[in-house]
Amino acid sequence: MPSAPLRVAVVCSSNQNRSMEAHNILSKRGFSVRSFGTGTHVKLPGPAPDKPNVYDFKTTYDQMYNDLLRKDKELYTQNGILHMLDRNKRIKPRPERFQNCKDVFDLILTCEERVYDQVIEDLNSREQETCQPVHVVNVDIQDNHEEATLGAFLICELCQCIQHTEDMENEIDELLQEFEEKSGRTFLHTVCFY
Repeated sequence: MPSAPLRVAVVCSSNQNRSMEAHNILSKRGFSVRSFGTGTHVKLPGPAPDKPNVYDFKTTYDQMYNDLLRKDKELYTQNGILHMLDRNKRIKPRPERFQNCKDVFDLILTCEERVYDQVIEDLNSREQETCQPVHVVNVDIQDNHEEATLGAFLICELCQCIQHTEDMENEIDELLQEFEEKSGRTFLHTVCFY
């Protein structure tokens, strides 16, 4: 087992639902974890599919919560958005954008292929300094509360297995293959360097 805890990042589009649910579960299991979004803005469902609530990444979860509470308490209570924001603000103050983070991770888990592509593009555009590898793995998770919870447990189980490998570099591909067979999901995996 590695002597240092695995440094994990979980990334979705708006750093609201999927990445925050995984962040919550991983931190409760003792992982060194951070979560991010890759979008240009934070988008939350609105009163209609074509009318999302759009926020800047600098907006705190608390500000979003109070804004939606003021707009339509019943709607945002019913669709679970207020509950989600309440959970989020207990984890960290505001959403964070992956492209603005210069921290080093061992493992970056993305929640959809488009986000996976954005993370890889960002990492490959940075100047390589240490040549330390980072494994980027995509686990497709639908953006709803139920799937976010199921996906977070799958991500947690995967992180626990990786944490207990003797040699992550040589064992991760086999491990991901086992997880694909067990979960019926397909994982994308690539290695980038810092």
